[in-house]
Amino acid sequence: MHKTSKVKVSKISGVYECFEPAQSQPIIFDSPHSGTIYPDDFNYACDFKDLERAEDKYVEELFNAAPDHGASFLHALFPRSYLDVNRADDDIDEELLSEPWPKDEQAINPTNRSHAGIGLIRRLVKPGVPVYGEKLSPADIQNRIEKYYTPYHEALENLIKTAHYNFGQSYHINCHSMPSAVSKNSFTRINPFQSPDFVLGDRNGTSCDLTFTHALRDFLKSKGYKVAINDPYKGVELVERYSAPATGRHSIQIEICRSLYMNEITCQKSKNFNKLQSDITDLISFISDYAKSNLTDLAAD
Repeated sequence: MHKTSKVKVSKISGVYECFEPAQSQPIIFDSPHSGTIYPDDFNYACDFKDLERAEDKYVEELFNAAPDHGASFLHALFPRSYLDVNRADDDIDEELLSEPWPKDEQAINPTNRSHAGIGLIRRLVKPGVPVYGEKLSPADIQNRIEKYYTPYHEALENLIKTAHYNFGQSYHINCHSMPSAVSKNSFTRINPFQSPDFVLGDRNGTSCDLTFTHALRDFLKSKGYKVAINDPYKGVELVERYSAPATGRHSIQIEICRSLYMNEITCQKSKNFNKLQSDITDLISFISDYAKSNLTDLAAD
């Protein structure tokens, strides 16, 4: 998988894989939504093809050169439709529950995402189509949090803390894909006249240094891609939770339009996959050089 032989690989079966190069840079990539191992207790009642289309399919493969450039790389093995680590662990949809949430547990706090059926545990696989044929017990949900959510977050937090401790800076790139229908939908976007190939989300400039955001934008544009910033994706839990740019913790979300590299109906790779993967490898190299340059500047100060 990687050119570099000195890469530490850690794994929890069915939960995540993590790659840490021996000669590391303060860069962490993670792909939370590209998992394809469906747990035995999922018990979904919808069409599997709809679940498959909800995956950020192949994203972990697009970014798998990260360790070759000194970056750590973490990716989930379970599907986002089973549990979404890019949500708060209390964003639990009350409509999913077969009984009231226990009062002796952490209180639940459903957001608009849960109300729309796409909270921590999905209720809808697409508008109007339920994932399940019956409701879930609080114990079912707590089990998923304990076995999947908590280990993933602990792994990511440890990577970021270690990088920041060792270098005084950390750059976390949260990797996703987006349906082309969203990219082209003028009703969901601030700028309806451009369908972006990439969307960079820095939570309106609050999760990473704007210079970093603009550097990524300009690099992708130099490759011929159309790039939007925070339109329509700004970044969610994983970007918000682990960012503190004032203290050198930078976190940004990257969304890639799926039509660039796959058939969105069949979920098969397109002939452009290798070209996009090569461009993303160049992006990873650019980020590595950016981090090295930034550390040099800090040392000079």
